This record gives sequence, structure tokens and C-alpha cells, in this order.
Amino acid sequence: MKILYLYAEVMGYTMATIRALSARGVQVHLVHWDHRRLTPFVVEPLSDVIMYKRSGLSTPAMIALAGKIRPSVIVVSGWMDEGYTTVAKKFRSAGVPVVVALDSQWQGTFRQRFATFIGYIGHFGRIYSHAWVAGSYQFEYVRRLGFDKSMIVYDLLCADLLLFNKAFTDNIAAKRSHYPHRFLFVGRFEPIKGLNVLLRAWKMLGCQRRDWELHVIGSGSLRSEMESCPGVVVKDFMQPEGLLREVAGAGCFLLPSQNEPWGVVVHEFAASGLPLIVSDVVGSASTFLIPGFNGFRFKVNDSLELSQVMLKFIDMYDAEIQLMAVRSHTLGQRITPETSAANLLSIVSQ
Repeated sequence: MKILYLYAEVMGYTMATIRALSARGVQVHLVHWDHRRLTPFVVEPLSDVIMYKRSGLSTPAMIALAGKIRPSVIVVSGWMDEGYTTVAKKFRSAGVPVVVALDSQWQGTFRQRFATFIGYIGHFGRIYSHAWVAGSYQFEYVRRLGFDKSMIVYDLLCADLLLFNKAFTDNIAAKRSHYPHRFLFVGRFEPIKGLNVLLRAWKMLGCQRRDWELHVIGSGSLRSEMESCPGVVVKDFMQPEGLLREVAGAGCFLLPSQNEPWGVVVHEFAASGLPLIVSDVVGSASTFLIPGFNGFRFKVNDSLELSQVMLKFIDMYDAEIQLMAVRSHTLGQRITPETSAANLLSIVSQ
């Protein structure tokens, strides 16, 4: 079987599912954006995956490539790319299953309502046969776009559990004897990630922080603001392997985003065995967080509530936090690269 991926920005979690597909004997051809990237993540070549840079392919060249490959399925993630849409439409009309990958939540914006209208009159059905969604919030959106529920599959996005489960097993014994008092944020240093909210919450805590630290890892326009905040340790963007070392010193993962359709990073650090604090707009929290069980939610943009939730961890006994850590790891197994790959392959067997 051959699968053609037409992707926007490829990340480590993308490759985790692709490796699972390869392990099942699928030949994967991956076209990906090598420009307009939001992060410096390095896409490592895989011996059994054939990769193509989007910048080197015109639309006619992609059509010719797809014709040569003769894929059993085409997956499109990056439907804002007109070239990808043209390829999808052509091969959909030829009877090839074409799957749109979607992680957006329904928010009722004008643009989404317009998409709902054109979906109602069958626009998307002429381009895509199926939808591959991250979770229940995305399911709600694609149903509004006109996809029948039988044409929707789950588990689009999955952490690289081979890496992040190892972070849990490697550190669990040491954390039992001395649990680290450190909040950790990993992501882009941009307002959309809620970092201003986090900084205000951190300052509100003041001396109530006790021996807890705040470490932030990433890159972006707010770096200087992060560096100037007392008590905040700023570190550069890291490849996934580098993050494993950070888990050893971390006690709780924070994601205070103002808008986060899914957020694979929540899956990654849940699997690593970190309790979670996330804003109530983070999509993946619906799968990997049970409030009061392995962490807490707070109202988006509410620095006071965030500081109060952080204080809950500061006031907990280490044994209570360790129990939350184990629970996070357990919830992190709800989606695996194997279930992600199997969901996609189920389209071919329908």
C-alpha cells in the first residue's frame, strides 16, 4: 500500500504516526513545507519514507508525482495550500480516497460559518472523501462542514510515545525520592500561547512560590520579556530528544494558551509523567486531562485563577503530585502512534 501525504509543517509527532504506518508495511511519500515554518524543528529523513520539499514542486509536478506513485490514500494537512487542493480535487474525482486532516475547533467565526455553508452544498465532498480529526471538538466542526459521521476517523495527532514514555520510566524512581518543584512551559514565545498571562500569574505568587521554579523553553518575540521577569529561567528551543532531559527536573507542565485547537505538547508531557495545568481552550485536554485527577484547568486569560491553580500544586504534598504524575502517564496512552495509523488505514478497509 502507498500513502501520499501533502503536509504543511511536519513535526516530530507527524513522523511518529508515519513510522507506525511504515511498520505496517505502508510506503509513505511525504511532501512537506520547507518554508513558512513556525518552529525550527528539524525533519530527520527516514530510510523507508520518501520525502519531497514543497518549494521544489509546482502544482503540475505534484499531480505528475501522485500519478506516478498511484497512492491508495492521499492525506492533506494544509488545505490552505492551493496546490494541495488541486491535487486532492483531481484524484478525488478519479475515485482515490482523499483525507483532510483537521485539528481546528468550531468557534463560530464568520469564516467557519461560510465554510459550513459551502460544506452544506457539497463543496468539500468534491475534494475530500474523509476527514481525519484530532478529537471530539474537531469532530463537531467537520460534521458542520458536511462530512457524514461514517466518513470521520480519530487520532490524527499523536505524541512520539517511544520518546516520551521513556522520559517517564527513566525518571520515576528519582522523583519518588525527591520530587522536583518546577513548573515547565514548552512552546512558542508568542502572545497566543498566553505567556503574558503566565508572567502575571507568576508575579502574583510572589513569596508564595517557596522553592518552586518556572522554566520556559522555546523561541519567539516575547523572549526578552521572559528573560527580564525575575525567577524565570529561559532556555532555547529544543528538539524532542533534548526535552527528555528537561522532564527529569520538571514537576508540572503548563500550557496557558489563548487559542490551542489541539496541542500535542500536552500529550507529550502527560506521557512523560507530568501533571498538567492548561487553559480551558486547549483541545487535547479533553483527552489527556481530568481536572483534579492529574491536573487542573483555568479560565483562559485569567491570571488570578492561574496563580491560584499553581498555588494548589505548591501547597500539595509531594506524594500527591507524584500520584498525579502517574495518572498523567496513564492518560497519555489513550492515543498511540499505532491507533493513529490504524484509524487512517481503516479508511481503505471500509
